[in-house]
Amino acid sequence: MLSSLLKLNKLLIKLLEITVILVIGFLVIDVLWGVFSRYVLKNQSPWTEELATMLLIWVSLLGAAIGFIRKSHLGVDYFVNKMSQKKQAIGEIVVYILIAVFASFAMIYGGTRLVALTLKLGQVSPAMQLKMGYVYMAVPISGFFILVFSIETIIKNVTNLLNKSNNQ
Repeated sequence: MLSSLLKLNKLLIKLLEITVILVIGFLVIDVLWGVFSRYVLKNQSPWTEELATMLLIWVSLLGAAIGFIRKSHLGVDYFVNKMSQKKQAIGEIVVYILIAVFASFAMIYGGTRLVALTLKLGQVSPAMQLKMGYVYMAVPISGFFILVFSIETIIKNVTNLLNKSNNQ
């Protein structure tokens, strides 16, 4: 069962990475079109700047989830490296539990409420008339990925800690 969950997790990560690559591609095309229409055609498209902002929101949040998954986020490990391996493992478990709680409540729950509220109120973007709830969906989606990876890391660390305790 655990191996099938890990395969599903790898598939989700690959899907996330492909999505971010595509969004970055659209962002580049959008910005290039905005520059071209402004300086060459002398009439900038009114939607390019707004779309770039929206795409940047998605790239930032989904990219943060990828950075978290790859463990390339900022970390201060000076004091952690001074601890024993057992205390380091316990500390990492506690940190990932706190991250999972934050992702669950702030990003998934709060983000879902934000999306629902903006869709209910009918808030739309000025130039594109796109419902802003769709833009804000990046928050709960990235929170979902962070939560899944946190749970996976917690399970791995607890399993390793228990295995080391049993071997001693």
